[in-house]
Amino acid sequence: MPGLLLLMPISLSLPAGVIAYGYRNYSPPLKRLLAHNNNDTALLRYLYLRSSCNNIPSQLTSLFFFKFFPTNLNCLLAGNSLFFRMERFCSGSSINKNKAMVEHLQHYGVISSKKVSEVMETIDRALFVPDGTPAYVDSPMAIGYNATISAPHMHATCLQLLEENLKPGMHALDVGSGTGYLTACLALMVGPQGRAVGVEHIPELANSSLKNIEKSAAAPLLKEGSLSIHVGDGRQGWPEFAPYDAIHVGAAAPEIPQPLLDQLKPGGRMVIPVGNIFQDLKVVDKKEDGSISVRSETSVRYVPLTSRDAQLRGY
Repeated sequence: MPGLLLLMPISLSLPAGVIAYGYRNYSPPLKRLLAHNNNDTALLRYLYLRSSCNNIPSQLTSLFFFKFFPTNLNCLLAGNSLFFRMERFCSGSSINKNKAMVEHLQHYGVISSKKVSEVMETIDRALFVPDGTPAYVDSPMAIGYNATISAPHMHATCLQLLEENLKPGMHALDVGSGTGYLTACLALMVGPQGRAVGVEHIPELANSSLKNIEKSAAAPLLKEGSLSIHVGDGRQGWPEFAPYDAIHVGAAAPEIPQPLLDQLKPGGRMVIPVGNIFQDLKVVDKKEDGSISVRSETSVRYVPLTSRDAQLRGY
């Protein structure tokens, strides 16, 4: 289940104040956090992100370590630890409004950008999730057709990674636009002089996303034509409005699709999850001379970027 933590104490020789647990999502940057274990804010952010799984849970259990305050194990068993506070937060019991959701993400260090917080407060997530689902819980949610809407912290992370390439007048592409939430956010960031394009290969999702956007603060941009949703294979991009300053891909590709690299503007940036069982969120920058640099931002778990038929069959 998304957001599920598997607690399995492991007998290891560890420094004082460090506890080891098995967890479904392993993120290598934790080692760097532990090397600077006085950075409580960074550690808090790490624990928060790892307690609200990205998109779909991994089927593999990995080991991670975290600093525990206090070191008394009885506090952990009694549920008074930082870990259990994160678990209760991720259950969504204290989040019932969009603004509160964004404020929580800011509190835990997930959102640091004023622009991103403004956009996520403006676009109400409740308009883009299925009726009856807890819209403001920081968890991915099924939207039908074997697809999901990503957790809010992943949307925030991707928007921040792309922020410098989402200035007014720029062009942005959202591959696997699903319910239209992130496409609407991209549209607000690039504004009416820019262009935000969503590509979704499930026609029913594309149609419903238009209805979602029409109810949102991005509706004027849709009406004016600077925001559009198209039915197509996102792996091929959308050449009509290329090149793009920013490309977001909402599903994991086994490798970076060449058409997306071709449609990325020199000076542009793409964020894309890459991998099969083990996935990393890749940050792809195209330099002015056309050369490409790729770095890994964090470990993630997304649904596969595949054909429509394969997705409907359950991959």
